[in-house]
Amino acid sequence: MSLHPRSRARSLAGARAAGDQRGITTAEYAVGTAAGAGLAGLLYKLLTGGFGDQLLKTLFDHVLGLLGIG
Repeated sequence: MSLHPRSRARSLAGARAAGDQRGITTAEYAVGTAAGAGLAGLLYKLLTGGFGDQLLKTLFDHVLGLLGIG
C-alpha cells in the first residue's frame, strides 16, 4: 500500500518535527545540569567559609541538645 504524495510529505514533516523535539529535551537537560552545578558551587562556597562553620556548629549543638547529650 502506497501513500499519496501529500500524505507522505505530511508524514515526513511530522518526523522532522519529532526530531526537533529531541534537541529541545537535550537543551533542557543542559540547563538543568548547569543550574545544579551552579547551586553546588554556591553551597560549597557558603559551607566552606566562616558562615558554614558556624552553621554546622550550631546545628550539631542543637541536635546534641535534643538528644540530651550536650
